[in-house]
Amino acid sequence: MIKTLAIDDEPLALQQLSAYIKKIPFLELTGMCQSALEAQQLMKTESIDAIFIDINMPDLSGLDFVRSLESPPIVVFTTAYSEYAIDGYKVNAIDYLLKPFSLDDFQRAADKVKQQYNLLHTAAISQVDDDDALFFKTEHRVVRVDINKIRYIEGMSEYIKIFLEDQKPLVVLLAMKKLEERLPASFMRIHRSYIINLKKILEVNKNRVIMQPALNSSNPLNSSNPLNPLNSQPSPDSSDYLPIGDLYRDAFNQYLNSKFLGK
Repeated sequence: MIKTLAIDDEPLALQQLSAYIKKIPFLELTGMCQSALEAQQLMKTESIDAIFIDINMPDLSGLDFVRSLESPPIVVFTTAYSEYAIDGYKVNAIDYLLKPFSLDDFQRAADKVKQQYNLLHTAAISQVDDDDALFFKTEHRVVRVDINKIRYIEGMSEYIKIFLEDQKPLVVLLAMKKLEERLPASFMRIHRSYIINLKKILEVNKNRVIMQPALNSSNPLNSSNPLNPLNSQPSPDSSDYLPIGDLYRDAFNQYLNSKFLGK
């Protein structure tokens, strides 16, 4: 079932939207919200796969709401104003419903949601095997990835970017949640947009985790001076400084405390 959120500031429109969602067998109505701000709060505690959201809303528009999300779910916009269509697709909406829309119109949009959902949840084609590897579909090829060489993973809307220690990052069409379920306990989610390999942490500084740099990275300020004690390992660049999200801070601190030695 695809966990779905209905968002519209007009009560009658919200009721109709919710009724349509309930009629689609593969959609599960997880919540009904009359504002984007209400949806923000709900999505902090609920895992949502898809949203049907009105564009024209007070306080925070549907477009601005989707832009604010670090890892947006599948998005279908609903609105009475056709001029918003292009803006909707600029934020990677899967479809656009012009009010008033029929159940048949809604069914066509829901089918697109299902198709995208299936793509996101079938991109990885193998569980971790005996060699501690995963296989991914990317750029019309299948790539084997040694999970021990993964430094961290970044969620980018419908894609993930896998940062490896010995090669350039790999971009894959896949949901963060799906990959998270397949990774071993040595990986932890520290932010809605980041999963890290705990074995690759270099330092924890306030609300950031600094990851070990890739093996092919270099810092000329260090490498040119053989007397520099930091020479043994290149410095991470700014992209390796990852934020710790509020929802994940307690679990991460518990992990740190379990490994911490000294006062």
